[in-house]
Amino acid sequence: MHERLAQQIAFLVEADKLKSVIRRTPLVDVSRLENSAEHSWHLVLVIMVLREYGPPGVDWMRVMEMVAVHDLVEIDAGDVSAYDVDALVAKTVREQAAADRIFGLLPDDQQERLRQLWDEFEALATPEARFANAVDRLQPLIQNAHSGGGSWCGQTLVRTQILRRMAPIETSLPDVWPHVLDVVESFCAAGVLRRD
Repeated sequence: MHERLAQQIAFLVEADKLKSVIRRTPLVDVSRLENSAEHSWHLVLVIMVLREYGPPGVDWMRVMEMVAVHDLVEIDAGDVSAYDVDALVAKTVREQAAADRIFGLLPDDQQERLRQLWDEFEALATPEARFANAVDRLQPLIQNAHSGGGSWCGQTLVRTQILRRMAPIETSLPDVWPHVLDVVESFCAAGVLRRD
């Protein structure tokens, strides 16, 4: 087999491991928890459906590419709850090492391109990265809203924590922000989330 093709296949086989990384967010039917590969696929679909709410001039293909690769590091680093302060402390170091290893499986040109996409997502320095990040926050909120509270249940979370986590939605999808507020308020009223 040609060396380039062998490297590409090795990367794709490694990427398949993302299907085994279990997240904390249940599926809408509450039958099981979502895996990180399903999450990444769902983000692409969210972008395709909701991009009309995003800022003008955004390179939508780049946004989709970012969300397709943004969680690959979880193969090594695992999924960390956004509300687990202790686990978040070492997250960056673990994810950087994972990005080095996983993207390093690719031929040099593709390694550089996919790593740049991942770095761009992490840095939030472009409109594309900020929109991708906002969608990454919105998708679990939608699932939680339609699964009786989902990953919020069984935790002691307060309204301000959720709103702080969802804040990128307000700037990147301002027309969607009122929906976010409605969801959070409804789960405060239901006692799933505490008021501040």
